[in-house]
Amino acid sequence: MLRNGLEPWHLLVVAIMIILLFGSKKLPEAARGLGKSMRILKSEAKAMKEDGTAHSAGAPAESVPHVVQSAPGETTAAQPTAESNTAH
Repeated sequence: MLRNGLEPWHLLVVAIMIILLFGSKKLPEAARGLGKSMRILKSEAKAMKEDGTAHSAGAPAESVPHVVQSAPGETTAAQPTAESNTAH
């Protein structure tokens, strides 16, 4: 029944359905929003990478304990993790 899996005409049918459901006015706005999100994600990833290389290239920084916050509704307070206890 599904021997060939997803064929090109399946994608065409899905694209037509999306255009019919959302309309041609909403699609460019959605594409712009997706493009902005991708640019933000890319710049944040680049900043994190640069921060990591600058951090490792400089002098050793103080070790900051890693604290796991409790979820809303939990009765336990925030606890330091075991890895932060062993790092000291």
